[in-house]
Amino acid sequence: MLLHQLIASVAGIGKIKGGGTIAAVAYCIIWFLLPAGFVQSAWQVITTATILLVGTWSSNVVDEAWGKDSSKVVIDEVAGMAITLLFSPSNIIFLLTGLVLFRFFDIVKPLGIRQLEKLPKGWGVMADDVLAGIYSFMVLQLIIFISTAYIK
Repeated sequence: MLLHQLIASVAGIGKIKGGGTIAAVAYCIIWFLLPAGFVQSAWQVITTATILLVGTWSSNVVDEAWGKDSSKVVIDEVAGMAITLLFSPSNIIFLLTGLVLFRFFDIVKPLGIRQLEKLPKGWGVMADDVLAGIYSFMVLQLIIFISTAYIK
């Protein structure tokens, strides 16, 4: 149980006020410090998939002890940021844009995101952030495409 609590809270970040944003920023910092080859490789996909699988499993386990969608669970924000930044160039502007986009979609919860919270246990905890990450990914990739193709 302790291992799942550590994973779900991202080593205790979830116990801090504003833990969701802090966990998202922590992932951004780690992502930015990784070698550029990692950022645009299959390893990023494998890492994101692992975060999703382990995060869902741990969120399911801690759901009974911490209650439905506890604010202590922030692995979902890490998963959403990981999705948002998939295949993005290692660039501080794109990184910050991705962070703002993800937090917007995660907080406002438009376009069906809120409905996913109704899924049971860890599935609902993770699914809304996954969809927020997908929407953020799509918008960020459009921004990257436009800025690299047309703005010189």
